[in-house]
Amino acid sequence: MTITPTDFATCARELDKTDPLRDYPARFLGSDDPEIVAYLDGNSLGRPTRATAQRLAAFVTEGWGGRLIRGWDEHWFDLPLTIGDRIGATVLGAAAGQTTVGDSTTVLLYKLARGALALRPDRTEIVLDRDNFPTDRYLLESIATDLELTLRWIEPDVAGGVTTQEVVDAVSERTALVVLSHVAYRSGYLLDAPAVCAATHDAGALLLLDLCHSAGSVELELDTWAIDFAVGCTYKYLNGGPGAPAFAYVADAHQADFTQPIWGWMGRENPFEMAQGYVPAAGIRRVISGTPAIVGMLPIQDTLDLIEEVGMAAVRAKSMALTEFAIELGRNWLLPLGVQVSSPLDSARRGGHVTIDHPRFREVTPRLWQRGVIPDFRPPQGIRLGLSPLSTTFGEVLAGLSAIRDELLAY
Repeated sequence: MTITPTDFATCARELDKTDPLRDYPARFLGSDDPEIVAYLDGNSLGRPTRATAQRLAAFVTEGWGGRLIRGWDEHWFDLPLTIGDRIGATVLGAAAGQTTVGDSTTVLLYKLARGALALRPDRTEIVLDRDNFPTDRYLLESIATDLELTLRWIEPDVAGGVTTQEVVDAVSERTALVVLSHVAYRSGYLLDAPAVCAATHDAGALLLLDLCHSAGSVELELDTWAIDFAVGCTYKYLNGGPGAPAFAYVADAHQADFTQPIWGWMGRENPFEMAQGYVPAAGIRRVISGTPAIVGMLPIQDTLDLIEEVGMAAVRAKSMALTEFAIELGRNWLLPLGVQVSSPLDSARRGGHVTIDHPRFREVTPRLWQRGVIPDFRPPQGIRLGLSPLSTTFGEVLAGLSAIRDELLAY
């Protein structure tokens, strides 16, 4: 894409006019709200679709209100698996029977990490990086303390991310598990997942990927890449809503021997027998513990409908175009004001968001919100621009970067 810096407003209009996904932002609630000038935080909380508003209303009156407890036998009991299979096929590049929905990202990350470590009982180390999302780091610190394991830390470039060579240097015959984010939550760095997976397997270890900033923004091929385990949230690019349940992927090759530590009745073989003793269900159902959050799963289906219409290749192409435009605006408007781009400049190594840094951004962010421009702040001095491909326009990117420039010029 060639961007002419002389007239960015004209460029934004032309990009929106020729965008193959130009009709999709209107399918989201809030797209016509005059108080929201630019929503640039879709990688933290995606907009709801208009279809979701209708689905939730219908569920209250017809599904929940109409079917009552009968809903479990008719539809709800298998919903974590049926939606899991849709996420796998549409977003993850995963065959059926390997993905389920339920619990938070934190709980599923705990389940998968503990289950993976149990498959390597004679090994003593977990490899992770200092720049991963805090929950990932805290959780693994807790697990390592409980199991008396050693954490082997990678120190990545904060404007980049973990390289394959850094993984090669960190793993050894002591490594049981490598836990990394596929897209770095701050910089947006896109991990070379196939190469990292191969390096992990060469050491005899297992790989657990955090896909929270990947699912719905970049193309994934978990089966082809031979990924062992993955977890991700659904309230970002999958627009599941605040607190929507996360998903877990366990490769078919590991399922027969995989045991997760939170045993509950819904993950047991023949759960309605209410029998004594826990016997894990066959397949991916063994990841489930308690009663799944049915209401929380409903909105995910509407975004999956949209992605199935256009395909992840089109979503990724729009994502790359949005971030390229944001970086070009930043290069022309913000770098002269002391702003630094803290994301990879190569779009092949960048996910769906861009982080820019400036010492005044902590003060600037609430002022932007007052103007109807909504990014998020990431310490110590970053604004993160989350550009959700299905719901974000190039005009929003233009308005958002223009407002940031105006705020910095006001000081």
